[in-house]
Amino acid sequence: MARDVSDSTPVSSRDELVAFLEEGCKPKERFAVGTEHEKIPFYAATRTPVGYDGRPEGGGVRALLEGVRDALGWSEIRDECNLIGLHDAAGGAISLEPGGQFELSGAPLATIHDTAAELDRHFDVLRKVADPLGIKFLALGMSPKWRLDETPVMPKQRYGVMRRYMPKVGTRGLDMMFRTATVQANLDFSSEADMVKKLRVSLALQPVATALFANSPFADGALNGFLSARSQIWLDTDPDRTGMLPFAFEDGMGFERYVDYALDAPMYFVKRGEAYVDVAGQSFRDLLAGKLPGLPGERATLSDWANHLSTIFPEVRLKRYLEMRGADAGPAPMLLALPALFVGLLYDEAALDAAWRLVRPWSEAERLALRRDVPRLALAARVGGRPLAEVARDVLTLARGGLERRARRDAQGRDEARFLDPLDAVLAGRTQAERLIEAFKTQWGGSVDPAFEACAY
Repeated sequence: MARDVSDSTPVSSRDELVAFLEEGCKPKERFAVGTEHEKIPFYAATRTPVGYDGRPEGGGVRALLEGVRDALGWSEIRDECNLIGLHDAAGGAISLEPGGQFELSGAPLATIHDTAAELDRHFDVLRKVADPLGIKFLALGMSPKWRLDETPVMPKQRYGVMRRYMPKVGTRGLDMMFRTATVQANLDFSSEADMVKKLRVSLALQPVATALFANSPFADGALNGFLSARSQIWLDTDPDRTGMLPFAFEDGMGFERYVDYALDAPMYFVKRGEAYVDVAGQSFRDLLAGKLPGLPGERATLSDWANHLSTIFPEVRLKRYLEMRGADAGPAPMLLALPALFVGLLYDEAALDAAWRLVRPWSEAERLALRRDVPRLALAARVGGRPLAEVARDVLTLARGGLERRARRDAQGRDEARFLDPLDAVLAGRTQAERLIEAFKTQWGGSVDPAFEACAY
């Protein structure tokens, strides 16, 4: 989750909110890709979680941030005097998720080759900082061992608001906040029509990504019954701000329709100065009209709108770009495979058209059933009368063709299609979660402790 926006420009109409999203349209030659990933820190010696201020085992999350700051020279992000993130002028940021998950929000970059270089730099610096502190990071989609009450809490005001509100609207919101980790790819659009087409294709295919990247089979020191428990958790987090956005497939979909959806999603907070005012459950429509019960007479600003958009969590989220949100975090090659998959599908017209032809026949009921089945079944789920593994193979072929036609080559003459190789390996064998389950049942002897070595950065 990147840093909150600060823009005090007042807004008073729905049209201005629509215009904010429309300003995300870019010419195709300026399309970029941003990649975000979260990883769960732990003390290598004790396999215990890393708190903000540290423990006798070693320094904490704050020390990690300070070390990265000193190594890179990035600017600080603070919350009530607490160092809670970093950012650089190129658009990259490091932030903390509620349970201490350490997130790199990558800068907008031209190619997946650039993303790979960014990732290498990040891990090189992080290892130099984390190793002396005795800290490593889990490459899993969910914390495998620690209970919710054993998980640290980061000192960020917005998370305090969410922590109080989540149990009122679902049973798994706190698990989502504190115990899960994801990888996300952010992509551009050129027009409203381009946004709608990309949104529909990527929404329909997000369960395919969930299946290919399934990597969260453990919780509380045991098997949790799912291949992607992270994805299952989202099904009972908050129905007002999550899901597959069925309205996106209806006639008339566009920026205005998404704005109406966002306006109907209850707020969490309003930020004024350095303070986060808890207005959880209240309506942005009231803030727009100067009638918000939690802040009587206060009017909305562009930063309020941008921050509100960041508190909506559908499987694909629209800001001034599209965010792919369906995948579990995983090892480094998988962190590159996700942006490669969606760049190949969405940035090549032939691939995008073919992907739309593939998913267009699926009904709303089929899309929703697939979303419900995938956390448990992954590639063994079915949609449109076909095994999802077959659909995924078609999708991967389309993405590979799109990347080959893009022909963005590195210094060795290789195009971006090579970053899809880990997904070919999944389709040829098993998901990461299935391999971990087998290890748990055999050589690990029913213990999750070996995951702290086998699944660590």
